[in-house]
Amino acid sequence: MARNRVRFTRTSSPLLAVGVAASLTLLAGCGDGSAPAASKDKDSTDGKGGKPVVVATTTWEGALAKAAGAEDVTVIVPQSVHHAPDYDPKPSDLAAVAKADFVLYAPFEPYAEKIKEAAGSDAELVEVNLDNSADKATAEVERLGGMFGTQDSAARWKTSFTAEYDKLSQELKSAWPGGKSPAVVSQVFTAWAAEMAGAQPVGTYGPEAVTPAQLAELTKKKPALVLDNAHMSTGTVLPDSGAKQVKIVNYPGNDLDLLSVYRNAADELKKAMGKG
Repeated sequence: MARNRVRFTRTSSPLLAVGVAASLTLLAGCGDGSAPAASKDKDSTDGKGGKPVVVATTTWEGALAKAAGAEDVTVIVPQSVHHAPDYDPKPSDLAAVAKADFVLYAPFEPYAEKIKEAAGSDAELVEVNLDNSADKATAEVERLGGMFGTQDSAARWKTSFTAEYDKLSQELKSAWPGGKSPAVVSQVFTAWAAEMAGAQPVGTYGPEAVTPAQLAELTKKKPALVLDNAHMSTGTVLPDSGAKQVKIVNYPGNDLDLLSVYRNAADELKKAMGKG
C-alpha cells in the first residue's frame, strides 16, 4: 500500500466570517452528524493508486477517512486549532475542496455551508457521524470504505482496531481501584471513554457549564471520576466533590491515527485510577 499523505492547507488571505447559529454551543469536540450521506458511485478517482482524493474539515473526519483506506487526505482545520468550529476557512481551503472526490464534514460545524458551496458538482459531500464510541466509529469507517471502494482496507483497520480496543478495555478494567468499577460523570461527548473503561455511569453534563442544580445533583452521586472534554472544557466541573477530573481528547493528531485517541484516553484514565 502506498504511504499515506496528509496535507494541511494554510494561507493568510482573509475570508468573510461565516455566520454562526445560536446552537454553536452544541459543537465541537463531539458531535452528532447522523444525517445520511449521499451515495453516488465513483467510477474513477485521481488519488494515489486510483484511490479517492478526500478533503476533511478536521483531523477527526480525516482520521476516519484514513482508517477507511483513503491515502490522499487534505485536512482544512489545523490540528493546532484547539476549538475547530472557531476556524474560518480560507480561500485556499475552499479551493482544495473544489478539487476533491469526497468532502467530509460534520453538520454542526458552522462553516459547513461554505464547504458545501465550494464543493461544486463533482465532489461528493459526506456528512460524518463524529462519535468515538467503538461501534459507531467502526460503522463509520466501514461506510466510508464502501463509498471509497476501499472495503478491504477498512476491514483490515477494523480488525486491528477491535484487537487494540479490547486490549485497552481489559487493561482499564484491571486498573479499577479495589477491583470495583468506578462511578463516573461524563461530559456528553466523552461517554465513549467511560464505556471503554467499563466504568459505572452516574450522570452526564454539558455541553454548557454545569448549573448550581446540576452541581448539587451530580455531587450527590459521589463520582470517583469526571471525564471532561478537552475541546470544550468549562473548568473544574465538580469542585470540592473529591472526584478526579480527567481530560479526554476527541480529535486525533496530525498523523490522523484514530487509535491514538483511545490509547491516550486509556493512559489518562489509568493515571486517574492510580495505575498509570
